[in-house]
Formats: sequence, C-alpha cells, structure tokens
Amino acid sequence: MDEILRIVVKGRVQGVGYRFFTEALARRLGFAGWVRNLPAGDVEILARVEGRREAEFLAELRRGPPMARVTGLKAEPASRHMTCPASGFTTRF
Repeated sequence: MDEILRIVVKGRVQGVGYRFFTEALARRLGFAGWVRNLPAGDVEILARVEGRREAEFLAELRRGPPMARVTGLKAEPASRHMTCPASGFTTRF
C-alpha cells in the first residue's frame, strides 16, 4: 500500500542538484509527488511511496548527489491538507 510522506532534508542540499537527484530517483522508483527548496535552506519532498521501496528511497535521499552533504532527514506521514499527485514527480520552483 502506498503512503504519502513529507520529508525535510537538511544540510548542503540547495545549489548542488539535490532536487534534480530526488526527481530522477523518484521517477526511477515509480513514486509520485514533488520536491522544492525551502527558504531556510532545506529541501522538502512530498512523495507517494510504495511501502516495500520506502527504505531504499530514504537511504538514497540520505546519501544525495555527490556535491550534497545531508546532515538530517525527517520523514513523517503527510498531513491531511497536503495534496500529493497520483502520478508523476516534479520539481517545484
């Protein structure tokens, strides 16, 4: 069963290709959702993830692209007011 997660990634994750890395990873795994930069320098992800692939997704997000340095990652079920697309994964600007 799919779960919708809100993920906030901290560290050096802006200006290093992290959003594009996340979009490519999510598309490869077949997840729907979006990724965007937050004003404080973090990256926010809303993703509809398949349970058996959730651990793989989170492990890859912790690793990030080569120039990134992830210092924290918080994943929690998305609140009811957050709407996640049923298909496709995009980068929001």
